[in-house]
Amino acid sequence: MTESRVEILERMLASDPENPAVLFGLAKEYEKLGRAEAVIETLKRYLDLADDEGNAYGMLARAYEKLGKRTEARAALERGIAAAERHGHPSMAEEYRMILESDYAE
Repeated sequence: MTESRVEILERMLASDPENPAVLFGLAKEYEKLGRAEAVIETLKRYLDLADDEGNAYGMLARAYEKLGKRTEARAALERGIAAAERHGHPSMAEEYRMILESDYAE
């Protein structure tokens, strides 16, 4: 039986717990498996270590939304807009703005 990507990444993380690339990759794998709580926990660790360009915040927002945590999802999108703008990704920032306007309008 072959190791799953999650198992490989978790093993890599055990030997290097502050590796942002491994944390981000593991969060992506958890997202594919629908493990929203694991996505959130892993991305929080990742964001403590890395200056993300915006993508992680979108993934974080989707995970919060999946758990019905709309306030946290909105905050993640807002942080994602700031990160995307800071790193010169205007199309990502605009995508997050559109999500906020359409899905989180009050």
